[in-house]
Amino acid sequence: MLTDLSLRFRIFLFFCFLAVAGTGLVGVALAFGWSRAEVEMPITPFVTAFIIFAFLNTGLVVTVWLLFDEQVAKPINKLSASMRLGAHSGLDSQVKPDSARYLGDLASAANTLTRTFNSSVMSTADEVARETQRLRAEREHLTAILSEIPIATILLNSAQEIVLYDTQAADVLMQIAPPRLKAPLADYLDANDVSKAMERLSDTNTEVPFKLHDIARKKSFRARLKALKDDGHMIFIDVEAKDCQQVEPRPLIFDFDLMSAAETRHINDTPVSELCFVPFDTETTGLSVEKDAIVQLAAVRVLNGRIVDGEVMDTYVNPGRPIPPSSTKIHHVTDADVADAADIGVVGRVFHHFAKDAVLVAHNAPFDIGFLRKSEAQMGVDWAHPVLDTVLLSAVVFGTTEEHSLDALCERLSIKIPAHLRHTALGDAKATADALVKLLPLLEGKGIVTFSELIHETKKHGRLLRDLNE
Repeated sequence: MLTDLSLRFRIFLFFCFLAVAGTGLVGVALAFGWSRAEVEMPITPFVTAFIIFAFLNTGLVVTVWLLFDEQVAKPINKLSASMRLGAHSGLDSQVKPDSARYLGDLASAANTLTRTFNSSVMSTADEVARETQRLRAEREHLTAILSEIPIATILLNSAQEIVLYDTQAADVLMQIAPPRLKAPLADYLDANDVSKAMERLSDTNTEVPFKLHDIARKKSFRARLKALKDDGHMIFIDVEAKDCQQVEPRPLIFDFDLMSAAETRHINDTPVSELCFVPFDTETTGLSVEKDAIVQLAAVRVLNGRIVDGEVMDTYVNPGRPIPPSSTKIHHVTDADVADAADIGVVGRVFHHFAKDAVLVAHNAPFDIGFLRKSEAQMGVDWAHPVLDTVLLSAVVFGTTEEHSLDALCERLSIKIPAHLRHTALGDAKATADALVKLLPLLEGKGIVTFSELIHETKKHGRLLRDLNE
């Protein structure tokens, strides 16, 4: 795998070799000429000539290298990134011929190939979009029907992980912790209750009623367990108005790809496509991790390379201090907005559960994760999650010479951030999630499959974050 750094660095080494070799050969020639002179001659003119040549030769080689780097190496990297972007994301990513004029007809040929490929992809995408719209309408209709039935429905796979939950189930789970797909049911409800019901189910091979408690055994629910023909189980919970909190309406949440429980393996050996990600963002009272505090936190969840509709966290945080007007001018969060909000201790614990067993993702992650880690004692949790930074992912895909701000990355990936959501925690978190979803296939296209391979590549560009935070 030839990265942006290795390509340009190898070319740099090649020109260094030319400079050293040329200077060395001239040095040998001058030394040989001086040693074979028929009359005794002073060495000073030979040394002076060698030094002058060394400077001129080095300057010439450096000049040629800079021209080659600017006119050949960088355009090659842009061309490869553009072709990869078109191949793996379907985006129209044409390379301007002027930027690659020294590559002959290569840029034009690549653009033609990309256009031809994209036209085929777009026709397929149109058909998929129409079918997706039909399925979305059907899902909304089904959600509306299920919302009228006073029964909470949860679908589990063979590993007792949540594959589906409806609005009523979300209300029940929300009383314990934020609901999440792929979460073990034992994160919310008493596993012993479910295990005992499964034992009865295996004996009678019918639907069985049982009493279900939350993990703290402070709440109890009347429930029924039913086995599916293929694998997995359905849990139906009888709910009443007093059992459900009033929360924002959410769609029927499911991902049937989760029915096949993923093989348990160390995260370093896990394919990136199988990981759960939680892109998040914070808005703060200022830019100092040590002195400032969070005023807003938002996050979404990404599973199987898709953003999970309905699994969103967006909340104000009371920083315990006034918000400077200069900060409010950027993120529009006022003292009145946070007056009745929970502090970071409460919000942090909720977010910790929301991000359980996931990889945290942020743009310029050291800033956001720094605020979480400095408040660990107040939250009573450890932020030991693995972390990815979309600044570094962008550098891996597009090279270090490109701009890697969130706005530049979104523009490159054709992601639109509504103006009223820019510099809000939720707007930036969603933009980061959209960028991540589009970057994942591009990374896979570069041959980066496992999480350890991805971390290895991002570490090569760590200086970008140091520059951003200095």
